[in-house]
Amino acid sequence: MAGADYYSILEVGRDASESEIKKAYRKLAAKFHPDRNKEPGAEDMFKKVSEAYQVLSDPEKKKIYDKYGEEGLKSDLPSGQPFNANFRDPRDLFSMFFGGLGGDDSGFGGMGGFGGPDPFNFGGFGGGFRRPRQAEKQPPIMQSLPCTLEELFHGTQKRFKITRKRFTPNRSALTNEETILTIDVKPGWKAGTKITFANEGDEGPGILPADMVFTIVEKPHATFKREKNDLVYRLDVPLVNALCGCKITVETLDGRQLKVPVTTVIPPGYRYHVPGEGMPVSRSPGMRGDLILEFAVIFPESVTPDQKQALQAVFKRQ
Repeated sequence: MAGADYYSILEVGRDASESEIKKAYRKLAAKFHPDRNKEPGAEDMFKKVSEAYQVLSDPEKKKIYDKYGEEGLKSDLPSGQPFNANFRDPRDLFSMFFGGLGGDDSGFGGMGGFGGPDPFNFGGFGGGFRRPRQAEKQPPIMQSLPCTLEELFHGTQKRFKITRKRFTPNRSALTNEETILTIDVKPGWKAGTKITFANEGDEGPGILPADMVFTIVEKPHATFKREKNDLVYRLDVPLVNALCGCKITVETLDGRQLKVPVTTVIPPGYRYHVPGEGMPVSRSPGMRGDLILEFAVIFPESVTPDQKQALQAVFKRQ
C-alpha cells in the first residue's frame, strides 16, 4: 500500500480500537508538539501524527485508507469518485483535543471526553513551552418561558426544539445537532422562576458550552391578578350591596362556581379573604394561598330629597 503508514506513525496495530487510537494520539501529539519539542523533525512528525489520527479515528476515512492507502484519500478513488480528506490544522486539532472541552465520548455533558492529565506532564521534563489555554465557559443563553395563569395553577409541560453545534464523535469537526428540551412546569411556580439546562449551548474549540436558562414569564389574566400565592379578584358593587351585604359568584381557575357570601359593610377598597382558594404553594404540596375579593363601591350619581331624608332618618336611629 503506497504512501504514509498511519498505523506505524501512531504506533498501533491495524486492529486498534478507537480508544487505543485516541490514546496513541494523546501521547504522540504531546511528545512532538513544536512548543514542547525543539528537535529537528518534531514539527513534521507532529503534523503526521495529526493526519494519522484524523484518518484512523474517522470510520469513512479509515475505510478508504485501509482499501486504497494514502493516495485514495488525496486523489480520485479507483471508482472514479473523488474524495476530499479535509484535514484540520494540527494545532487546531491539538487545541480541541486538550483544551478542556466538555463532553464525554457520547458527546454530552460533563467534563470528561478528552479530559485527563496535562498533555505536557512527563515527569522530569522542564518548562519553556506554551500550555493550551483553559477552556472558557460561555455566558448563559437566556430565554423567556411565557405561561398562562392556568398553566401555573395546574402545571404543564413545555417542549422546545433547539439546534446547537456539537463535535463529531472523533472531535475533528463540528456539526449541527437538534435536541428537544422538556420543561415540567410545577403547579404554583411564580414569574421569575428559572430552569437551567447545563451545557446545552454550542461546543467549539477551547470553549465549554453555555447553559441554557429559561425564565418563567406570567401572561396577564382577564379575571385574576396574582400576588405571590394569592389571587386577587376585583369587582364593583353598588352602594346598597356595600351597605346591606351580598353574595359573590366567582369562576375559579379550576372551573368551579364559587359562591362567597359577604355580610359585613364593604368600604371602598375593602379586601375580603377566602382562605385556600388561591394559587398552589409550590414548596408545600396541598397548600394554597387565598382568594382576595377587592371591592370598588359604586356611589349613585345623584340622590333625591326624599332619599336624603330617608337616609338621614335611618342613620340617626343608629
